[in-house]
Amino acid sequence: MAETYFIENVEALWPKIDRTYVFDQKVKNSVPCDPRDNGASFSIQFRMDSDTAKALFSQMKAAWLANREKSWPEKLTLEASSLVNDDDGTFKGTSNIKGAYSGKVTEKPVELDSQGNSLPDDFELTTGSTINIAVTFVPYHMSKDNWGVSLRLQAVQVIKYVTRPVRNPFGKVEGGYVVEVNEAEETAKKAFQSNNVLEETATDDMFEDEPV
Repeated sequence: MAETYFIENVEALWPKIDRTYVFDQKVKNSVPCDPRDNGASFSIQFRMDSDTAKALFSQMKAAWLANREKSWPEKLTLEASSLVNDDDGTFKGTSNIKGAYSGKVTEKPVELDSQGNSLPDDFELTTGSTINIAVTFVPYHMSKDNWGVSLRLQAVQVIKYVTRPVRNPFGKVEGGYVVEVNEAEETAKKAFQSNNVLEETATDDMFEDEPV
């Protein structure tokens, strides 16, 4: 069994690991799909600093050499590794796993919190969250233009979670009503107190006719 490698403290980018997705050419976007559909996969991109990228690339090169066949290129290149050097000095990487292999559905990648607790099955990771990723290296050579080392996704640990922003379809209206923080808190407090009064009344009524 391939050894697991941990990519630590990286930024999650466009995670699609709550279920399988496939890229739809008609809408030019990834859409949910059945695990056995052609192209179905769990996937995540991530941003890392240069030191993390160098360490990862070094391990990928070692995996290539350890599994290289005679007809394959001698060395793994950065271009074939799928690691992308951004202008700001950071690197982007991609890790994925197919929805099914030989017709057998793949188990969903494990998702854990910072303490190692399993996250709910419907948990949706967000872009910008800080994560650790567990991967295995899979060297491949399909053709002279299609070869490299893929990062097969095994598990994700969420270190810092970025809350998904509320989508607002409206623009700002000058001079309009603006809720004050204290006002919002007071409204919530009154609602809470009102609910408590209703609960207490209901409780009193329930036991009013009961024998002492």
